[in-house]
Amino acid sequence: MSKRYIHTENAPAALGPYSQAVEIKGTLYVSGQIPFVPSTMELVSDDIQEQTRQSLENIKAILTEAGYSLADVVKAGLFIKDMNDFGKINEIYAEYFTETKPARACVEVARLPKDVKIEIEVIAVK
Repeated sequence: MSKRYIHTENAPAALGPYSQAVEIKGTLYVSGQIPFVPSTMELVSDDIQEQTRQSLENIKAILTEAGYSLADVVKAGLFIKDMNDFGKINEIYAEYFTETKPARACVEVARLPKDVKIEIEVIAVK
């Protein structure tokens, strides 16, 4: 069983001992992406919609590096700091998943890395 580890400079470097993504048997597991700008490793802004967009752009970059696209995403997990932001997050999320809508979970959590407001992980299948 061969695993392929994915890394791109177009997404933030891992903040710990993990890979940006791992592919095995035609399935890509993308680690949770926080809204850091890859070139600076700084938070994009404090705005939840900008944070959502940056997290999704980071995911898109990893998918592209691995030869996948957003259309290949079958499951998404959203971890958010405040459920009151749910509607604002959905507005941006819907811009990225227009024709294909993956299964999804969205949970409010007590705290996220670097005190960001959102972290998103996905699973994609070819």
